[in-house]
Amino acid sequence: MCGIVGFNGSHQAGPILLDGLSKLEYRGYDSAGLAVRDGECEVEIVRAKGQLKTLSEKTNGGTSITGNCGIGHTRWATHGEPSETNAHPHFSDDRNVVAVHNGIIENYQELKDKLVRKGYNFHSETDTEVAVKLIDYYYKKYEHTPVDAINHSMVRIRGSYALAVMFRDYPDEIYVARKGQPCGDSAAAHRVLCERCEGA
Repeated sequence: MCGIVGFNGSHQAGPILLDGLSKLEYRGYDSAGLAVRDGECEVEIVRAKGQLKTLSEKTNGGTSITGNCGIGHTRWATHGEPSETNAHPHFSDDRNVVAVHNGIIENYQELKDKLVRKGYNFHSETDTEVAVKLIDYYYKKYEHTPVDAINHSMVRIRGSYALAVMFRDYPDEIYVARKGQPCGDSAAAHRVLCERCEGA
């Protein structure tokens, strides 16, 4: 089991994301990570093997990563051993696309082979990295719009899964998608925490 959280608002995202992930610890996991954006700045990604406490220590309770928009993830290893390299979030080679993922991509090897032929490099053993780089491929191939890139990718990805995706060109937005039911308790596992009003 694993969990996804996201936040976009006027407060610092790191501590809120860690708090959200802490509420999903009951599901079981072997690694965790955060990706946070501060406006136009490059996304900052921190990942840790083991308990959420390790990620919290690496980020000083989330305060050392600055930004108001971000995604977080707790992972239970399916493709690849528990490690910092295999932990989410994953990102495209140029960090154009950053994402977290729950579920299984059944045809990940076929898609990975295609992306390697297109010049993509892979650093983890996960099927998630394949999804991230497929979204990046379609984003660059077509109209540079997140929805089109995700739609093209979902047509080609087989399996049940959920995604939360951030794009460099859209610094204050998080895109989410789901196909099927990637785990038994989707209401608890897939949360996007949105804050729309100042001072909330």
